[in-house]
Amino acid sequence: MDAKLIWLTLLLPVAGAVVQTLLRSMSGTDGGKRLLGFLAVLPIAAAFLIGAMITKSMDPGQATTITQMSWIELKGLSIPFELRIDSLSMTMVLIITGIGALIHLYATGYMAKEKDYSRFFAYLNLFIASMLMLVLANNLLLLFVGWEGVGLCSYLLIGFWYEDKENAKAANKAFIVNRIGDFGLTIGLFLIVVAVAMAGKGIEAQDERYLSFDTILPVLQSSLVHHPALATAIALCLFVGACGKSAQFPLYLWLPDAMAGPTPVSALIHAATMVTSGVVLLNRMHIVFEMSAVASSVVCFVGAFTALFAAIIAFGQTDIKKVLAYSTVSQLGFMFVACGAGAYWVGLFHVTTHAFFKALLFLGSGAVIHAMAHEQDMRKYGKLYKYLPITFITMMIGYLAISGVPGLSGFYSKELILDSAMNSNLAMVKRINAAQVSGWICLLTALLTACYMTRMMMLTFAGKERWMEGSQDAEHATEEHEEHADEHDDDHHELSPSHRPHEVPISMWFPLAVLAVLSAAGGWYLNQGDRFKEFLASATTSTGFGNVIVADETEEQLGHMIGQIAMFGAFAGIIIGVLVYWRGLPKNGPLFNRVFGKTMAWSANQFGYDQAMVSAAVDGGNELATLTDEYVDRGLFGGIGEGIGKVSEGISAGVKRVQSGLVRVYALSMLIGVVGLVAYAVYLMQGGIK
Repeated sequence: MDAKLIWLTLLLPVAGAVVQTLLRSMSGTDGGKRLLGFLAVLPIAAAFLIGAMITKSMDPGQATTITQMSWIELKGLSIPFELRIDSLSMTMVLIITGIGALIHLYATGYMAKEKDYSRFFAYLNLFIASMLMLVLANNLLLLFVGWEGVGLCSYLLIGFWYEDKENAKAANKAFIVNRIGDFGLTIGLFLIVVAVAMAGKGIEAQDERYLSFDTILPVLQSSLVHHPALATAIALCLFVGACGKSAQFPLYLWLPDAMAGPTPVSALIHAATMVTSGVVLLNRMHIVFEMSAVASSVVCFVGAFTALFAAIIAFGQTDIKKVLAYSTVSQLGFMFVACGAGAYWVGLFHVTTHAFFKALLFLGSGAVIHAMAHEQDMRKYGKLYKYLPITFITMMIGYLAISGVPGLSGFYSKELILDSAMNSNLAMVKRINAAQVSGWICLLTALLTACYMTRMMMLTFAGKERWMEGSQDAEHATEEHEEHADEHDDDHHELSPSHRPHEVPISMWFPLAVLAVLSAAGGWYLNQGDRFKEFLASATTSTGFGNVIVADETEEQLGHMIGQIAMFGAFAGIIIGVLVYWRGLPKNGPLFNRVFGKTMAWSANQFGYDQAMVSAAVDGGNELATLTDEYVDRGLFGGIGEGIGKVSEGISAGVKRVQSGLVRVYALSMLIGVVGLVAYAVYLMQGGIK
């Protein structure tokens, strides 16, 4: 198939956004909404089909560059508008458009009663286009355009219900926190230009592909070996950017609040688009990280800590979407551990399997919320398997997949992450193996994941119908978090005791069924015969470079043993969760209070981290602005300005006395001037003072 058709995968979502904008007036009728929904899903589905055909016909070992036109022309610099077709970009294209099309289809039902229907789908189409730009870009500037486009679209979608103050605040928070990460990315891009220039590849007019990956990656691979400090600086700056987009500590705090947006937005951000940007960046620029053991170790440690920290916080959440949000943060930590250990393809493998089961879980949670009159508090659920059989069965598959149950997609990618970490020889200060330490942390996190996901499923689908009047469990609806007040309780709807949940329409459960199949068999299919590893080999490995050293026999045995332990850890976590929550909310006894009460309250509030960061940014910013205004603006510059003003006032007062308006005074002034000029001329003719 002609590779140039890749442009259609990018242009179709853009065209979809334009069409939605032009036909906005049709949002007022049911027929108009059906047409708009069809026109929203069609370009994404078509882009997926084109991407699939290109992927099938491409050579995974080769990269193809498609240049459309010259983009930026400056003196000494020429940058074309070009796309890159390789195994990394096409893997992401299939994830973005495939999962994206299912989410769009789901959204046609979920948002059916939304008045501003077309605006929502215009933003959603544009989001897909921005992410495709990011992954298909063949130079750093185009990648940066896609990177910022994703940030803008996330702001628009998270704040879609902008009339709600909490939604607007969440959108602002996401936008501002991501700017911190983007600052690091920008510095990293400038340092890459410096590194390439140092290698003798200065910006020349005839080099029209100066910032293209085909140009910079080989140069960086050969030059950064001799400049380890520069390699570390570049890698850490790029990692800061990745932390912002992929919600790693300390910049993760925007992602849970992003749940304020509609559920399809949550699914798209968490499963197929924005949060995977950082992992894509690390894969695309893996050569830089391979040059720095320090940077790779930092990636491992930050990823492992984020995974564990977010998993603990997830235990304290009562909002079903918040549980899944912190689950995403935790799973992203797993991906970063794999990349830090040098197993970049494994990190991308988990991106793929995670897209399957996390999209399923988010869309399933949306079905539950839809059925429960937009109530999101799990303490007010219970026994929903009876009313939502399709949602229950499909979510059960996604839950078992993320828990790491053998045979399902999450098991294969998680086991490979642990094996890669344990087999890595990534040494840091005092010979500490950063990857292996991170692997043990991820092993504990895997057990916690199975446990808190079991908690979510039990509270939602098991136990008693806690929204029913007279239910004993309803009396204990707040016992688990007696010291914690959910910040969004005011937004939740009070359910009527006579409320009867109902299964969602086919437009919503069909995507669940497709994602359930992928969650069940997708990991097995991609792992057969190292299919996924071989497909990504050319884009994620570098012969002769890297921090991962082939493990000896003992280390390989350790890695396989850890994989087996992870399997038992998944079952252990599930069993613990079932024992505690199978009847619903646990009763508030002395033992429970001593062991879990305080911890659950602390984890529900993120151990105070989010509040501390917001206070430091908002209150600290106000204090800094006040001090700057008082001492710098008014004190320093105001004092200087006041002094200059007084001097000017004195001069003007003196001049005012001379400018009396009397003709004789002006004649005298002219006479004095003429005499002065004559005297100066005589002085010059006599040769001046010798």
